Amino acid sequence: MTTLGVLADTHIPDRVPQLDRGVMEVFQQEHVQAILHAGDVSMPAVLHQLEQVAPVYAVRGNRDIFRLSSLPLHIELKINGVSIGMAHGHGTFSRYMVDKLHRAVKGRLVERYLTRMLRAFPQADVIVFGHLHVPCNLHLEGKLLFNPGSTSYPWPRNELPTYGLLYIDEGRVPQGEIITLAG
Repeated sequence: MTTLGVLADTHIPDRVPQLDRGVMEVFQQEHVQAILHAGDVSMPAVLHQLEQVAPVYAVRGNRDIFRLSSLPLHIELKINGVSIGMAHGHGTFSRYMVDKLHRAVKGRLVERYLTRMLRAFPQADVIVFGHLHVPCNLHLEGKLLFNPGSTSYPWPRNELPTYGLLYIDEGRVPQGEIITLAG
């Protein structure tokens, strides 16, 4: 079995000054073979820190436009025979602005993003995304949709920060785990 560490929306240093030590400790204890970061890293130093534990695959979030513009908008990986699609979830600038307006009027509708991710990665077994700051770990339409939430700025604001682990084993249904950081 392969264990992957999963992060999104770390927002360092714009929301918190550094990555919580507990994240790194768990990734080391679990012997993660790779780390997936679904965007809004904010600083390259975060990726370098994570690389000390395992190889990192990261996508560009809406807050990564200046310092991490070389990151791809989406990635497709194959690990242990399982296909993984990853994107931040904000899409194009115009879609991002429409989503901001929609959110202001109707609130955060996770269903919009689930539909968007299912369309973006129709062949994937696992879809990892971020942007919402809301943890999501569910099987839908034969796929695992996984959003680890945010280690720095969870939504709703009274929730504790989160990140995740993915368990990939060829021939088995992929499983995700949301981990809550102590408050």
